[in-house]
Amino acid sequence: MSAAAGAGGAAPRAIIADDEPRLASYLLEKLATAWPELQLVGVAANGAEALQLIEENDPDILFLDIRMPGLTGLEVARRAEEGVHVVFVTAYDQYALEAFEHAAVDYLLKPVTDERLAETIRRLRERLKTPVASAELKSTLDALARVLPGLAGSAGDAPERLAWIRASVGNQVRLIAVGDVSYFQANDKYTSVFTADGEALIRTSLRELSDQLDPQRFWQIHRGTIVNVAHVAATTRDLGGRTLIKLKERPETLVVSRAFAHRFRQM
Repeated sequence: MSAAAGAGGAAPRAIIADDEPRLASYLLEKLATAWPELQLVGVAANGAEALQLIEENDPDILFLDIRMPGLTGLEVARRAEEGVHVVFVTAYDQYALEAFEHAAVDYLLKPVTDERLAETIRRLRERLKTPVASAELKSTLDALARVLPGLAGSAGDAPERLAWIRASVGNQVRLIAVGDVSYFQANDKYTSVFTADGEALIRTSLRELSDQLDPQRFWQIHRGTIVNVAHVAATTRDLGGRTLIKLKERPETLVVSRAFAHRFRQM
């Protein structure tokens, strides 16, 4: 990597890797506006393309979707040359993101907000003054692999996401397709499962359940609530500035806590 990049020498060079073209284009446009001197030298649609672009362009910074087909963002970061600065673009939230806070990498939470991008750019400008130590980066990636389920190996090694739930409704046990769930809500040591047909109960905590759900489809909106984004009809704000969710097939309105409200600013 260019030792002079960001320290008065050549402009830093960056690569974006994301298997969602719309999100990759969005980040590309945002970076071009917020950091005009940054040279965006390539966009990859998967991990294999990212590695090829890294070899061809010798970037200083990698913006990596953490979950990509073929090779995950963690694997791409492991195989990158020493000295590269890594920013993971991720749908993970809450406790998983704690692993990033004091790490040798940074993160952007989907959907990327202007405020968070500005903070990431500020951090990168500082970090570019000193090459990242390979031992520090390896330690960080090892820690992230332990925290983020299914990403230690290739995408083919990732565990299958939860597809069906056995839930209690009175004295009966129902088999519910995860896609039919509007939202999950913590209920003491149990979790309530809300569908268009009603409410059921499972003997699994919300935190345990979150590890088995697809983070692209199920978003945490409160410490005790996870919503299926496909079942969101609209979002509004009340007079107090809170974000409210209207569901397609249920009458109640869900309140988004301030810690998770940024996820709905683009909706």
